[in-house]
Amino acid sequence: MAGAQPSWFPLAREEARGLLTAKGPWILAVLLVLWGYRPTYVGWQGLGSNMTIGFLQTAGSFLLPLGVLLLSYRSVVGERTSGSLKFVLGLPMTRSDVLVGKVLGRSAGIAIPISAAAVTLGVIGLIRFGAFSPLLFCGVLLSTVVYVMSLVSVGTALSAVTTSTVRAAGAAFGGVYLVFTAFWTKFAEIIYATVGTAPPETTVGTASVNTFSAPADGLFFLLLRLSPGRAYRVLTNWLLGVGNSGGSFDAVITKLETPTSITIYTVESAFHGQTPPAYLHELSGVVILLCWLLVPLGVARYRFERGDLV
Repeated sequence: MAGAQPSWFPLAREEARGLLTAKGPWILAVLLVLWGYRPTYVGWQGLGSNMTIGFLQTAGSFLLPLGVLLLSYRSVVGERTSGSLKFVLGLPMTRSDVLVGKVLGRSAGIAIPISAAAVTLGVIGLIRFGAFSPLLFCGVLLSTVVYVMSLVSVGTALSAVTTSTVRAAGAAFGGVYLVFTAFWTKFAEIIYATVGTAPPETTVGTASVNTFSAPADGLFFLLLRLSPGRAYRVLTNWLLGVGNSGGSFDAVITKLETPTSITIYTVESAFHGQTPPAYLHELSGVVILLCWLLVPLGVARYRFERGDLV
């Protein structure tokens, strides 16, 4: 029938409604405002009143992925342990529809409070620092929503392929958050040193110390942006016009203005005017975020449809 709702829509609506009527997403929104509002002299010098838009990136850097994973990792496994998943699977929809409904519904239920937090930061910035670009603000906000959807997809996928909330929590926070958010730069250095060029060794006194200097190698910078968080910052830094890097916008400005004062990996400083590989264009951030959105969902769909995870 023309105009009929997709079979996953009722589930998505219920997922979104459940989150929007819960305290968790709105508490996260308040915390994001408090976390994101960080005016700096460097940010003002580099962006002027558009520094307000940079607050959205700051809000999305570390607290946002933690909150989104916390609100996503129980989406399927919670219903499995309570027994309500069998009822959901008894509805006239496929298991793929269940996953799509979960991801889209939870994404909407989280994105709306986060958008409210972004608007609040915008209003505060407008009052304190003057008018900023509304088009740029919408672009960064849209990027943030895509980032949220990617994280929800990861959390939901982990929830769908595990059989207990403890395992899902361990995979979400121990694997995704700590490895790919908090410490991914260090992991990327280790991976590159293993498969690429080993870091130079320097000697301080009698101790041997390994120091890593960013090489002009596309492989290393590609590894860096494989993290969803760094891919998000690569994209938003491009929109903000501060440089090609997965670091925070104010750190990137500092690095490019005073190269020896801070250890931040930027394509411009590493390649020293050389032409970097095409795959290091900032639009690669979009591609990587979409991969984080689709690939975990595809793997979870394969496992979930086998019927042994009910």
